[in-house]
Amino acid sequence: MANMNMLQAINSAMDVMLERNPDVLVFGQDAGYFGGVFRATEGLQHKHGLHRCFDAPIAELGIVAAAIGMAAQGLRPCVEIQFADYIYPGYDQIVSEAARLRYRSAGDFFAPLTVRSPYGGGIFGGQTHSQSPEAIFTHVAGIKTVIPSTPYDAKGLLISCIEDDDPVVFFEPKRIYNGPFDGRLDKPVETWAKHAASQVPDGYYTVPLGKAATIREGKDLTIIAYGTMVHVSMAAVEMAGVDAEVIDLRTLVPLDIEAIYTSVRKTGRCVIVHEATGTSGYGGEILSLIQENCFHHLESAIERVTGFDTPYPHAFEWDYFVGPGRVADAIRRVMAD
Repeated sequence: MANMNMLQAINSAMDVMLERNPDVLVFGQDAGYFGGVFRATEGLQHKHGLHRCFDAPIAELGIVAAAIGMAAQGLRPCVEIQFADYIYPGYDQIVSEAARLRYRSAGDFFAPLTVRSPYGGGIFGGQTHSQSPEAIFTHVAGIKTVIPSTPYDAKGLLISCIEDDDPVVFFEPKRIYNGPFDGRLDKPVETWAKHAASQVPDGYYTVPLGKAATIREGKDLTIIAYGTMVHVSMAAVEMAGVDAEVIDLRTLVPLDIEAIYTSVRKTGRCVIVHEATGTSGYGGEILSLIQENCFHHLESAIERVTGFDTPYPHAFEWDYFVGPGRVADAIRRVMAD
């Protein structure tokens, strides 16, 4: 076991898979010699060579298109899109080609492709470095969408993604690359060092896709979150003084719907939290599923706490960022019904 932050865990996952499987490749903008803008691929080119980890042109469409062609021929590319805000030029290739390849070829071809990308706000990145576009991928059949919240999960999930025979979009909440930020700006910056989930095995292990984690057990209500918002939700529970159950989805597609149903049927109340904008956000899908399948168990209306329907602001970042105060207010409203 080693003490790792999330960046180190992600780097270790790629290192393990490059060593383990000669068909695995890593590439993207500055992903080779430089090691990526956040250093997630640092040292991989030096260790595994220019043909296994290399730089790509500033062309997201080309990065994804090349990776799809490689995947169709049996390789397992793990590519980096430098920020999720820049993934849109590659969206057509992901949706029209990668997601459909198995179906349109009647299983003759697969697309074992992983697209990594840092996402979310909280780093003063403004409107073009802070977006959370996960919902637009969950809408498309054939794509898996994964978002870790701890170093341990990040490594195990990424290895599972690289080994999967279908395309996966792996969003990395960059605000918690170096520590478990809970949205409270008045607290000293924390590192992962004292967090139990920073203990990460050096070698190979997996965390299964489609399996949520119960971060905190409780009986009063259920909070459903992923990524940075898992840590924000935990702080909100402390602030509200409620015995809440907190579920970290870890994968949005495939979704561990049974874990959600089991918890909501037990508690009778639910708050859904995500940083992305509210309209057509992923929380709306979860809300609908709960409403359709747990209606007679609900003691109050389900609440969503989300980003606002505006471009991500720079000057007013912390008004937009979903903090524990907003989540705690939602918890109190749900408990009051």
